[in-house]
Amino acid sequence: MSQIINTTLNDFTLRFAEIDDVPLILSFIRELAEYEKMLSAVVATEEDLKESLFQRKMAEVIIGEYKNQPVGFALFFHNFSTFLGKPGIYLEDLYIKPEMRGKGLGKIILSFLAQLVIERKCGRLEWWCLDWNKPSIEFYKQLGAVPMDDWTVYRVCDEALHKLRETFRSHEEETMKE
Repeated sequence: MSQIINTTLNDFTLRFAEIDDVPLILSFIRELAEYEKMLSAVVATEEDLKESLFQRKMAEVIIGEYKNQPVGFALFFHNFSTFLGKPGIYLEDLYIKPEMRGKGLGKIILSFLAQLVIERKCGRLEWWCLDWNKPSIEFYKQLGAVPMDDWTVYRVCDEALHKLRETFRSHEEETMKE
């Protein structure tokens, strides 16, 4: 069992997830996706999460528990800023069950992540937020978070990702012929 991390809120604790938490993590991911009206986009399986989180260790998960019951999670990983010359922490998902919102749990989780950023000698904590999610945007601004309005997120996935890879492969094959 992972170490329990006490917080400033009575009965609310944090802990790093373990492999037995994978079904819980996937259920939180699905709940978050449903809230974001993106449930059909969730294709992750328990096996995917076991491999990525616990075998390959590509990301970490914090579980928030209120009175020993899981009520939220944060999934994050390290990125790197060439400008700072330091790693950062990228928060992929933060989710608190609807009935537990407004109690400060999200703020506690974010403040714990800020502590990790400093302990791990990282340069910053970053995340994305959907444009329509006004309550979260206001919450993040109250914490001192600044929207990066000058940046646009780009993504290559699915068929476009395979097509892009083929561009490299065909170049690689041409180079080998020479």
